[in-house]
Amino acid sequence: MDRINTVKELPFRVGFTGHSGHLRIEPLPPVEGSNPLNFLPDFILPPAFPRETPESVKEHIDEKYLFPRLDPDEFSPEKAGKQWDFDWFSRAKVNPDPSLPRTVVVPVWELPFRRKKPEVGIWEPKSVEVDVLLELRVGAEDAGALPRMTRPPKDFVKGSLNNRPFPPGGLNDTQSLGRTLPTGASNGEWVWELINGGPAQKVPPSFKKGLDVGDLQAHPYSWNVYSHQKVAKISSDDKLTQFSVQFDDLFRKAWEEDSTDVVEDDGGHTGLLWETNEGNMQEKMAEDHEESVKQEQVELEPEAEKINVLDVGIAHNDSSVLDNILSIETEESHARLNKNKDADSQRHKEVWAVRGNSESIADHFQELVPDMALEFPFELDTFQKEAIYHLEKGESVFVAAHTSAGKTVVAEYAFALASKHCTRAVYTAPIKTISNQKYRDFCGKFDVGLLTGDVSIRPEASCLIMTTEILRSMLYRGADIIRDIEWVIFDEVHYVNDVERGVVWEEVIIMLPRHINIILLSATVPNTMEFADWIGRTKQKKISVTGTTKRPVPLEHLLFYSGEFFKVCENEKFMPQGWKDAKDAEKKKSSNSSVSSPGMHPVSSATHDTKNQMHDKHSGSRNHGNLSVSGNGFQNNASNWGFKRSEASPWMLLINKLANKSLLPVVIFCFSKNRCDKSADYITSLDLTSRSEKSEIRTFCDKAFSRLKGSDKNLPQVVRVQHLLRRGIGIHHAGLLPIVKEVVEMLFCRGVIKVLFSTETFAMGVNAPARTVVFDTLRKFDGKEFRQLLAGEYTQMAGRAGRRGLDKIGTVIVMCRDEIPEESDLKRVIVGSATRLESQFRLTYIMILHLIRVEELKVEDMLKRSFAEFHAQKKLPEQQQLLIRKLALSEKVIECIKGEPSIEEYYDMFFEAEGYSSQISEALMQSPQAMQFLSSGRVIVVRSQSGQDHLLGVVVKACGANSKRFIVLVLTPESPSIPSSSSIGGESSLQKKDPDFQILMPKSKRGLDNDYCSSFTSRKGTGVIKITLPHQGSAAGVNYEVKEVDGKEILSICNKKIKIEQVRLLEDISGAAYSKTVQQLLDLKSDGNKYPPPLDPVTDLKLKDWNTTDAYDKRKGVLEAYNKWNNLLQGMARNKCHGCVKLEEHIKLAQEIKKHKDEVNDLKFQMSDEALKQMPDFQGRIDVLKEVGCIDADLVVQIKGRVACEMNSGEELICTEFLFDNQLDDLEPEEAVAVMSAFVFQQKNTSEPYLTPKLSRAIKRLHDTAISLGKLQAQCRVQINPEEYVMENLKFGLVEVVYEWAKGTPFAEICELTDVPEGLIVRTIVRLDETCREFRSAAAIMGNSALSKKMEAASNAIKRDIVFAASLYITGV
Repeated sequence: MDRINTVKELPFRVGFTGHSGHLRIEPLPPVEGSNPLNFLPDFILPPAFPRETPESVKEHIDEKYLFPRLDPDEFSPEKAGKQWDFDWFSRAKVNPDPSLPRTVVVPVWELPFRRKKPEVGIWEPKSVEVDVLLELRVGAEDAGALPRMTRPPKDFVKGSLNNRPFPPGGLNDTQSLGRTLPTGASNGEWVWELINGGPAQKVPPSFKKGLDVGDLQAHPYSWNVYSHQKVAKISSDDKLTQFSVQFDDLFRKAWEEDSTDVVEDDGGHTGLLWETNEGNMQEKMAEDHEESVKQEQVELEPEAEKINVLDVGIAHNDSSVLDNILSIETEESHARLNKNKDADSQRHKEVWAVRGNSESIADHFQELVPDMALEFPFELDTFQKEAIYHLEKGESVFVAAHTSAGKTVVAEYAFALASKHCTRAVYTAPIKTISNQKYRDFCGKFDVGLLTGDVSIRPEASCLIMTTEILRSMLYRGADIIRDIEWVIFDEVHYVNDVERGVVWEEVIIMLPRHINIILLSATVPNTMEFADWIGRTKQKKISVTGTTKRPVPLEHLLFYSGEFFKVCENEKFMPQGWKDAKDAEKKKSSNSSVSSPGMHPVSSATHDTKNQMHDKHSGSRNHGNLSVSGNGFQNNASNWGFKRSEASPWMLLINKLANKSLLPVVIFCFSKNRCDKSADYITSLDLTSRSEKSEIRTFCDKAFSRLKGSDKNLPQVVRVQHLLRRGIGIHHAGLLPIVKEVVEMLFCRGVIKVLFSTETFAMGVNAPARTVVFDTLRKFDGKEFRQLLAGEYTQMAGRAGRRGLDKIGTVIVMCRDEIPEESDLKRVIVGSATRLESQFRLTYIMILHLIRVEELKVEDMLKRSFAEFHAQKKLPEQQQLLIRKLALSEKVIECIKGEPSIEEYYDMFFEAEGYSSQISEALMQSPQAMQFLSSGRVIVVRSQSGQDHLLGVVVKACGANSKRFIVLVLTPESPSIPSSSSIGGESSLQKKDPDFQILMPKSKRGLDNDYCSSFTSRKGTGVIKITLPHQGSAAGVNYEVKEVDGKEILSICNKKIKIEQVRLLEDISGAAYSKTVQQLLDLKSDGNKYPPPLDPVTDLKLKDWNTTDAYDKRKGVLEAYNKWNNLLQGMARNKCHGCVKLEEHIKLAQEIKKHKDEVNDLKFQMSDEALKQMPDFQGRIDVLKEVGCIDADLVVQIKGRVACEMNSGEELICTEFLFDNQLDDLEPEEAVAVMSAFVFQQKNTSEPYLTPKLSRAIKRLHDTAISLGKLQAQCRVQINPEEYVMENLKFGLVEVVYEWAKGTPFAEICELTDVPEGLIVRTIVRLDETCREFRSAAAIMGNSALSKKMEAASNAIKRDIVFAASLYITGV
């Protein structure tokens, strides 16, 4: 090989050496002779194969694969010219795969204390045979309809839209896992169409073209037609439909429980014989089948319009209706039902949430778990031992315990088990801060990785910590890492009550595959068993529930008022005496202040807090980070200084008392970010740290903030917080920069921060207990209104009091500035029941699209298995049994004497007319015109209690001009239940008294007397009613009743009026007057009509004169109802049933038949998917997705739908339309990312940004797009207000800030542009980077390379400096 000269004249040569041909570099001397042999390599390998050329490759492929070959044995030259028949199919030699064994022997886990000690050697487990085919079948179900392909390594963790999700556990017994076939394809109708010359279905759904099969011609054919007894029993399609059931297991249960056969013994007696022998039953069915089947050969021509089948006479037996239903089932369905009988009955009876015996497990824990996967340096609590025992058995666990009770021990043990089993465990948390903190806590113990929206550290680790949204995305995208997961740990499960993000928990629980076990860690909630039962039924696995209500550190609750402490609760028991003492102190203070300054009125603390929080919410200062410790941010006037001193005084007094009693450190919960900042600034003279602590704080802060660059180190918030920290005071809320917040958390955990002002997020996101917890107020603003704290919220925050192992008791203090809360309010908050776990499940477009794109999963299955539908789905077995019983009832038949019965048609018209009559009557009775006709003597029809045979009556007296109540006399068909106080022909006790005698009762017992003594109706009347209502009697052979009725009870105002004697009826109680009145009402019925004709609504009641604006719509509706009512009455009159002697009897039968049908239909509806609460919303959202083009008419996801599936950080519809409208094309990367900030920014009220004309036009265009989408959803019956939809999903408050940041403006300068806190700015920009990644993925799907490059440039523009500073929990200090 040629000589190679280097820079410094050190020549070398390269050659091959050895039989393997390794390269060798050999240095050469500076001067070398010209020997030709030196330029040859030491060894040259001979070629192993001849040189390949295109011609040789083509020749090899043609020879091996393309040229047909015949079997040389059968087609040899010796046999040439011979002809023979060759059976290709039977003689084909196919090498079958080796058959699998039917069963295998596997070991069985046994409790250690139940193992029998072997005489010699070590213990060996027992073995059991397992059906291999069954296990393979289950594995195939998990794999789905098609085999899963191994995806690229880059999609191993987060998955891809090209993957299919793993089938969720618990869905294996539903039909959703199988491919849904059209009805025509499953019942064979397509065969008839094809044979008769019909068109072939050759275009698959959502395809534009199909196979070209040419012109198909009809052909003559013959069929072997079998007439079977089972077919002949069903006389019509109506009868088949009437008794059909959609649930196969209903037939099986009915066969077992309700079916009987009627048999006759030798003596002619008929009895019931229960079928108990399944074998005999099958033999009987086989014999009947052989006797009743006859075969006929029929020639059928395609041109014939009808097919004549030879009818075979079949003897009808006396089997029950339910037997008829069962007889039409196929033999396959019988076999399948018999096969699944035991499994189904066991599943219905099984209890899914189990609460075990904790004490017995704890007593024998060492024997039950002798070889622990992880040893702990302390004695485990009882609930921890029980949880670990169930984890060792491979069972799912729900642990409910108070804050700081030690629930994390269970999570750690699951991590240890995953490491031991060489599987994976996933820890999910609702907040990113918890994920970062847990990563730091577990990093030294396990092989841990972290996955959040913006951080991905060691995703290949066996123990992964991630947010719940990341896990949901992995499940929907079918990430292959799901195969390896053994445990999923849900921390802070009570966060499922969160309105915005609670749905994520339910989605993940439903979507988890069946091989994954679940660990749920939650605070104490009242419905733990209910929630665990839902999870168990959903996943078809038992959930072991454990926990404790005992706090590791007991709490005492105090009120702090006027410089004194008042204990109101201890050991979970409320102490009324402490509240009374505080109330007495309040009264004493108010009396003293009223004497000293009678003109001054104290402002309540609730009002004060409300005003402060309203001010904080709507008018926060623009640069609160610039406030210095000395309070220079306030105006230096006397009033502000006095206000500051008044605010600082309670805090100084409280903190000094806590310090004197050694109750520090303390966490003070304020429910406003500005409140936290100002409260810390008020206590300017307080210094709580020693010199060594100050040095520790300074050193820690210097190391932590050293990673910041340039001016970021001198940000106002960073400087201000450091000044506070050196004095032992900290603040913690969402407005802080992430790195500042982490510094505060870590210093508080070290114990050098003595007083921490925090919002309630500290109780959720940081595991840092304190000695004392203080509530600034018991009221908070929840985003909609000010309200009292819930008991669960109070318990969560109060649980931070008391450090386990350091404090014997934790102290919780409620600040009372000017007034003491009511005792009932304190009880409700302190010792009240915790908030129940409630479903926040709602449909989202991205959920629908993810489920639609996979055939094995249905949205209806997701809805059924939500916690909201849990109770309805739990009742399904009972409803199934009820439906069986109702279907088994014999059908009632109406025998019409006039031919074909039409009573059902008549009853339908009658029922509809009754509805319109009620609507008309209700509207007319409320009108002023109707009130004018309801005077004394007007004949009316009153609604009866039975609702059928209404009562004819007359108005006796009206109760005043403005009242809509009347005293009426009605004819009653039944005998009076209470004897009348007077009878016809006899005198009452009142008649025997002096005529001038009058009883004046107390007002409370006066009844109706006071209402009816305002006016006199006759010259002898006094206006006082002397009968007791209701008054019952009998006259002219008819019962009557005098009672008071409301105007709504009057069904009709008749066009008749009779003369009545009001005084004699109500005051004299004259029998003759009652007899005369009753007789007049009977005379009105003498013409054959049951009731006199009513007043005409149009002509008599002047319905057309309702011309006021408010009554127009009502009048229009009543007129339409009146016209329909008249048409129905005319139709009833033309029906042949009208006037029939059996009309009343048949009406009752028709009513019973219709009631039975309605009950059956109602049960079927309740058991169907249409009864789901969110089904209307689902249908509306499907219509929206069709309109915008995300799916087609066949529900196949289109390219726009695939793009929408990528949108997780913003509203998917708006983002998708935003991209497909090409609204980013004319924008620079800095402008594009600024407009995109509207998708992820959360705060509603901000200062108005200053925008360039180009940005303003882009925002206007995006706003119009969102408005049009909101209107479209409203048109499709989705419950959305377009304006609220836009305000909720698009917030443009940080467009200017993000634009300047992308252009390179320092962070300190962009903070001057808005009043949004620095922490929210950082959070928005970090989420914006995630949005850029999603848009890049969408651009790849769309094939828009320009957009992909623009998003990459935008992402690079915002990823810099303090915004993307690494977390201290991840990198350490």
